Amino acid sequence: MPARILDRAASCPTPAPRRATLSLRTKDDTLLIVIGAGLLLSLAMGLRQSLGIFMQPITEDLGIEVAQFTVAIAVQNLAWGVFQPFAGALVPRIGFRAVMLIGAVLYASGLIGLSMATSALHVMMTAGLLIGPAMGCAGTAITMAVTSRAVPAAKRSLYLGIISAAGSAGALYAAPVGQWLNTSIDWHAGMISFAALACLMLPAAWIAGRIDRRPVPPPPASATEAATARAALHAAIRNPNFVVMALAYFVCGMQLVFLTTHLPAYIALCGLDPMLAATALALIGGFNIAGSLFFGWAGGRVNKQVLLGLIYVCRSLVLAWYFTELPTPATTMIFASVMGFLWLGVGPLVAGSVVDMFGLRWQAMLQGLAFMSHQFGSFTGALGGGWIFDLNGNYTLAWQLGVGMGLTAGVIQIAFALSRPAAPRGAPA
Repeated sequence: MPARILDRAASCPTPAPRRATLSLRTKDDTLLIVIGAGLLLSLAMGLRQSLGIFMQPITEDLGIEVAQFTVAIAVQNLAWGVFQPFAGALVPRIGFRAVMLIGAVLYASGLIGLSMATSALHVMMTAGLLIGPAMGCAGTAITMAVTSRAVPAAKRSLYLGIISAAGSAGALYAAPVGQWLNTSIDWHAGMISFAALACLMLPAAWIAGRIDRRPVPPPPASATEAATARAALHAAIRNPNFVVMALAYFVCGMQLVFLTTHLPAYIALCGLDPMLAATALALIGGFNIAGSLFFGWAGGRVNKQVLLGLIYVCRSLVLAWYFTELPTPATTMIFASVMGFLWLGVGPLVAGSVVDMFGLRWQAMLQGLAFMSHQFGSFTGALGGGWIFDLNGNYTLAWQLGVGMGLTAGVIQIAFALSRPAAPRGAPA
């Protein structure tokens, strides 16, 4: 009898196949996590970037001023920026999945509420105070922190570029759908369709939340990973490279949100087809895919901080070219294509820089801290653009300020990066 038992035991599978199964499951999890994070960011960014399409019909239907609508967008960006570090700090306590699900629920609720708006205050409460915190829980910093933890260090910069590209791809479907419904039916129908798309964020957040099962990988050699949130914040504030990057990020946010909020109105003021604005936003999203992939790849090979400065300088030059001439459909398409290539390429570069400097444990919080500066710039771009337009009847002063500040920030970023490299040569990307 004991001999039979021993024979059966000898015929049982050895531990090696079991380890192989677990390894395969981990690889499957990695793919699912990256897909979930990419879909979540695609929906969150695509819907938000397309809200400018509804500015004219909403202001005309509700009898409110352009500046009042842009106040709501400004509040959204400010709430996103302020809430982002807190959302990142919550991750070690309640996990990525819970944070992202909260963001998905807030996002869908904000869009449903906006579809029923009857006043400027209602627009601000829904588009601003609901969608803003939702972006903090389901936007760039959180999804990139999920991806950074899921993928190997050697391929991290490339994968961050892929996630950034997924974020920009949302405008490819959101802008045309929203504009078509807005033109064919009314803006209420377009907003309801956006809310339906936002409901897809819930399964995406659940799938990406599988990352909570993973332990935190060891930090790269160049990082100074802190044990507590307070220590990590102190380390970031005392790091000159981080401070300069965060301050330059302000100008990035100001330029981008000025365009997403005011480009449709500018195109309409110039007598061009309103559908051109949706096409331009879709082109920005399409070319942003190529740009995000390129800068994600380049960030693993070239100084990330220098690349950031080059993006700011090039963007500013393109802005100056477009706004100094009366726009045409052809120049608008060229402008949207080039600007799209330079759009969210900053995402993988900033995220990778934070990991290089501080490791993965507090990446969501510290990237959120830098992003707070970006969102103060977004607040300025949305609100300032509307205020200047109401004051002067045109956008001339607004784009001039954006170009001047962008060139200044880009040059300072490049000069500082070359004089004080953030990480030793050959450090993990």
